[in-house]
Amino acid sequence: MNARSISYVALFAAMTAIGAFIKVPIPYIPFTLQILSVYLAGALLGPRLGLISQLCYVLIGLIGIPVFADGGGFSYVFKPTFGYLIGYVIAAFVNGWIIHRFQLEKVKSVFAANLASLLTVYFFGCAWLYAAMNWFVNTPFTLSQTFLYGFLLPVPGDLLLCFLCAVFIVQTRPRMARFINRKENERTWAKPTL
Repeated sequence: MNARSISYVALFAAMTAIGAFIKVPIPYIPFTLQILSVYLAGALLGPRLGLISQLCYVLIGLIGIPVFADGGGFSYVFKPTFGYLIGYVIAAFVNGWIIHRFQLEKVKSVFAANLASLLTVYFFGCAWLYAAMNWFVNTPFTLSQTFLYGFLLPVPGDLLLCFLCAVFIVQTRPRMARFINRKENERTWAKPTL
């Protein structure tokens, strides 16, 4: 990675941290703006740098810097929301891979890629929520409770952000191509649209 790529990785890690503090309290899983950075990191930086940006964010929090929605430190691994953080790392890669592999340039196509990354976040998040509530927190949780609190309640806001980011990505990506080292991405962005 060159210095410019490192700065972009740091920027998106910082954006995720900022998004953690803009939250709406709902039971068990607060709604935050962190998913915005996940969509944008994958789409604008590419799968590799997008993943690295979110991995840096998670590692910074695990070493004790309070960048997560409820603080930081290694003990955060045992919190019910930690699975969503794992999901951010994987989802940034998924989003970047889909958008760059298929050279998506239309809003509906980018929305579909964002949606795939959102479902990735919720897959890891709900799985961890169920396990943590039953084994770490000792508050028995059923699968239906997990689906309600881990998916149904927080997802409407994320779907809105999913669409808004798709519009933003389509408008921004061509400009970003001039500033990010193209060798960091799997392909150039000048391919036919889908």
